[in-house]
Amino acid sequence: MTADRTAYVDVDGHPVRVRQSGPHDAEPVVLIHGIGRSLEDWQPTQDLLSRDHRVISLDLPGFGLTRRMMGHWGLEGFARSVVALLDALGETRPVHVMGNSLGGAVAMTLAGNHPDRVASLLLVNSAGFGREANVSLLPMVYGALASVPVAGKPFRELARSTGIQSMRDVFFDASHLTDEMIRHAGKLNRQPDFRITFVATAARLGMPVVGTYPWWRRALLARLEQADVPTMVVWGDADSVLPAKHFHAAVSALPNAASHLFPDTGHMPQIERAEEFAELAASFVAGCRREARASS
Repeated sequence: MTADRTAYVDVDGHPVRVRQSGPHDAEPVVLIHGIGRSLEDWQPTQDLLSRDHRVISLDLPGFGLTRRMMGHWGLEGFARSVVALLDALGETRPVHVMGNSLGGAVAMTLAGNHPDRVASLLLVNSAGFGREANVSLLPMVYGALASVPVAGKPFRELARSTGIQSMRDVFFDASHLTDEMIRHAGKLNRQPDFRITFVATAARLGMPVVGTYPWWRRALLARLEQADVPTMVVWGDADSVLPAKHFHAAVSALPNAASHLFPDTGHMPQIERAEEFAELAASFVAGCRREARASS
């Protein structure tokens, strides 16, 4: 059976927005978005991978169009929500997990905590490999000020313009930013749980000027090493959010991982290099499948 739909799935009594596509009985792939984003970040890749895989993407609790779930903030909470979603969908097979930015750190947490549920990891410009995290909070600050009755009116255009600039900054080629993406981002930013989830998540991982805290990065990599899950690291060489030196740090930290650096590419290779990325991802998954069969 082939399915392709976006719907809400009940996860422990909470509706989680999910897109499922591809043959239900095909090899499962799970796609996890970054901070403040949504499953739409994976749409081109999902369209391509679903030809031969069961592909599941989701809006993490408090982001996208999924309301927040108590106890499901931060890396541990987000990872629990992914496992709970897989259980709700009846997907008990080990899944190939691909995560972008914050989603990469969530994917590593999932692998570290539940290695039996993860067939492989594909980390895309992933958080967890360096201190720098160039995420502007100005759109959120201006957005909060703009919501103040009467007095907030002057901040509305500032919120919009800084928000659009932040979205442009994730791409090397800004032509990838479409009007539809801008409208969708505005919708996400107006969701009632967006700001508190964003701030709470960011605060657990680091703080402005100081950057991301080293303790959680060290602990995460230690758990991932113990999990011994096949891993590939992918990056864009022109990433202005998590700079490409994090790619080199990841390659050093994960000496057994495969790796690929896309030229002239920003923070989201899965959009900016969709066809190349999907081909690379499919090849990696196939290689993991062959290795698993050879060792069984």
